[in-house]
Amino acid sequence: MTSSPSVVVHATPELLAQAAAARLVTGLVDVQAARGHAHVVLTGGGVGIATLAALAASPARDAVDWRALDVWWGDERFLPAGHPDRNETQARAALLDAVPLDPARVHAMPASDGRWGDDVDAAARGYAEELAAAAGPEDRGGVPAFDILMLGVGPDAHVASLFPEHPAVYEEERTVVGVRGAPKPPPTRVSLTAPAIRQAQAVWLLAGGAEKAGAVSLALGGGGPFAVPAAGATGRRRTLWLLDRAAASGLPARVARIASP
Repeated sequence: MTSSPSVVVHATPELLAQAAAARLVTGLVDVQAARGHAHVVLTGGGVGIATLAALAASPARDAVDWRALDVWWGDERFLPAGHPDRNETQARAALLDAVPLDPARVHAMPASDGRWGDDVDAAARGYAEELAAAAGPEDRGGVPAFDILMLGVGPDAHVASLFPEHPAVYEEERTVVGVRGAPKPPPTRVSLTAPAIRQAQAVWLLAGGAEKAGAVSLALGGGGPFAVPAAGATGRRRTLWLLDRAAASGLPARVARIASP
């Protein structure tokens, strides 16, 4: 079972990031109130990191029980630990180093100088094993049922490191794959697969800027998931597109949207 998408449009990239940060606080607090802990999947990219920075600057961040939060990533550039281009490095600088997380619950994707060395396939298997170990008996697909999974959307409609017509986008069984020859540098990456993404309770797709308008239009206009990977990123209970006006400028007229200030 997957959800039909909802679309919320904000005036500017800055308002988009601030609104996404506020939604993230509310979503995590609600889940923790109901169950005691939560799982979130972070994304890199301009809007993704801006959202984390906006959260770090908000007094509302203290409403989250950070020690009861498991943090995962949707994809990672397979580079040495601490490299400035790694999503983990950017997330730590934007937010994670400023809040009292339990280090054991921060699940960074492997680095190229880590336990598996430069073997990206072994690194992917290792992350898949970590996900499986965190899954509960009620969870499906070999991953925890992520409460909120955030994804950036590329101008080519890629999400995580699932690029149009690239081998990883066709994966049906594994939850994590090594990606080689990515069309966007660096070419070697680790990524969740579409089946893993679709186990999330809520998937949020964030896009800002006119260069994303074509991808957004294709994904919400009925594009297929292999040519338009963003179209295949859906949550079990909710699929939410958070856009700025520029990214929403090409939306088909039939797509309902909520305009925010």
